[in-house]
Formats: sequence, structure tokens, C-alpha cells
Amino acid sequence: MLPINKVREIVVRYETLEKALSQTNIDKSTYVKNSKEYSSIGDIIEEVKIYLKMLENKNDSEQILMDKSIDKELKEMAEIELEDMKSKMIELETKIKIFMLPKDEADEKNAIIEIRAGTGGLEASLFAGDLYEMYQKVAISNGWKTELITISPSDAGGYKEVVFSVSGKNVFSKLKFESGVHRVQRVPKTETQGRVHTSAATVAVLPEAEDIDVKIDDNDLRIDVFRSSGPGGQSVNTTDSAVRVTHLPSGIVISQQDEKSQHKNKAKALKILRSKLYDYERSKLERERSSNRKSQIGSGDRSERIRTYNFPQGRVTDHRINLTLHKLSDFLSGDIFSEISDALQIQYQEQQLEN
Repeated sequence: MLPINKVREIVVRYETLEKALSQTNIDKSTYVKNSKEYSSIGDIIEEVKIYLKMLENKNDSEQILMDKSIDKELKEMAEIELEDMKSKMIELETKIKIFMLPKDEADEKNAIIEIRAGTGGLEASLFAGDLYEMYQKVAISNGWKTELITISPSDAGGYKEVVFSVSGKNVFSKLKFESGVHRVQRVPKTETQGRVHTSAATVAVLPEAEDIDVKIDDNDLRIDVFRSSGPGGQSVNTTDSAVRVTHLPSGIVISQQDEKSQHKNKAKALKILRSKLYDYERSKLERERSSNRKSQIGSGDRSERIRTYNFPQGRVTDHRINLTLHKLSDFLSGDIFSEISDALQIQYQEQQLEN
């Protein structure tokens, strides 16, 4: 049973926000904050009202069953009504419980995705390229925008490293479970005897932090500039356009050289630094909250093997939820990406409810 007072508070809060938003003298930041909360409650308010009404009807029916002066026929009707309400109320309770769970404030944010080739040499870099293409297709299918931040091509045509941002509605909530080690099993193009090789790439998904989320003191930064070199740098290596930003308190170092402008490279480096610092604080808070339990999903442990892509058998398996889809090509094309991402989201919510 849900705490009824808390459920009623949802309706009260919704009505309070509705009145507040109708005021003309409200400042912009408060209006934006209230609008977001009002919109969020608006997604569940009808279910809450139906649940409270059904609760009243349930209590009325139970009173009828306990009243000895009421005739048998009316009691039978009350019993049928109670039975009909049970499954619907359970469904509504689950939805409301999920809404009442502590919110991850990062869920609505954009994301920065880092993909790095792992074990497997050139084949791993090709797989890193496959993952990059997959996330681009997922972004297109969701109406999101991607922007390349930095890229390091490999000799095989793949990437040693690629970092890019994804912007749109609720991007981080949809992609945050992608952090970890992705493993591929397939016959490399260079393999002459048809043997299956296993390679890996590491994915890190960071919520894109804004200035308001993380305040960086200029005194905590060391900025070094140098000449760009290597792929992407040849056309600008006559000037000191590359930037290395070192955050002294944390020791985080970000190098950026993809842009021809030193100013743009610095801005991109600070963007990544801000997101890394924000992610560190979020992870620290999550570790404190969950010190007495281990959450299989959502841990963000980038050393954990989370998924295997098996090309000979045409299957993709997510090891955290033991879900296997025999539609590898469809998954890599982004068409059925949500089948795994939604399943991860549901199980994560179930874990939260249990805790």
C-alpha cells in the first residue's frame, strides 16, 4: 500500500504549481524550475487522481461488506467491484511508486559519450567505429543531435578513440546504461583461416554538465598550449592551437586539438572537464547511498563487461539482465536499440523499488 498522505501531496503540489505559474510577477529561473516540475507531475497526475478515487470506492465497498444490515445482493455487487479494482490499483500503484522514486537530476541532461578501443588491436578499433555508428543511428531515430568533440582514427579504418556529445530530450536517461565494456566476437577481415576473434571497446557515458552544475575556479586550472599534430592536426600545426587543461585538485587532464582555433579547443576541453567533475560527484553520492547494497544495473562501472555482440550467431546479449536478441544487425542499425535499453530501465526501477 502506498503512503496515502504522500500520494495526496502530489495533487496538492500540482495545484500549487498551477497557481504559481499563473502569476505574472514570477522571475524567470523560478518559472523554468516550476514549469519542469509541473510538467513532470503532469505525466502522472491523472493516474494519481484515479488511484485516490478508486481508494475511496474500495473503502466504501469494504464498509458495505462489513455492514450486517445491508442485503446480500448489494454485498455481492460490492465484492465484484472490489475484485475488479484490485488489478487496476496494483498497476496504478506501480506507476506512482516509480514516479515517487528519488529522481536522478541528470536524466534530463544531454550526454557526452567516450568510446575507446580495448583489447584486440586493430579489430577493436573497427568495433569502436561500429559502436560510434550505432549511437549515431540511435540518435537519428530519437530525433537527437550529435556533435563530434574529438576523434583518433586507427590504421584499420576504425577509431582508437572517439568522443562526441548527444543532445535532445532525456538523452542521458536513455543512454546512461551504456557505460562499460562492450565485447565483440567475429571473424576479422584480416583473418585468412576464418577463426573467430574476441575484441572489446570501452564506453563511458557522462551527463553533460552546465556552468550552473559545476563551478570551476580558474586558479584550479593549468592551461598549456601546443602545436597540433597527427590526423586532424596537419592543417593547423603551424600555430599553438592545441590545448591541454589540467584540473589541479582532481588531477584530471583533458587534451583537445581537433579545432583550428585555440579558443574552441579550450571550450571543448572545459566542456568535457565539467562533465567529468559532475559525473564524479554524482558517482560519489550514489556510492554513499548504495554502500549497503550492490546494484547490478546503473553502477556505471566502466571495467564491467556489459554486452557481447556475436556476429557468427547474429546475436547481442546484455549480461546484466541476461537478455539475448537474435537480431544483431537490427540492433546495430538502431532499429531495436530500445528493446534492451527499455528492459534495463525497467529492471533498474524494480531494483530501486525493492530497496
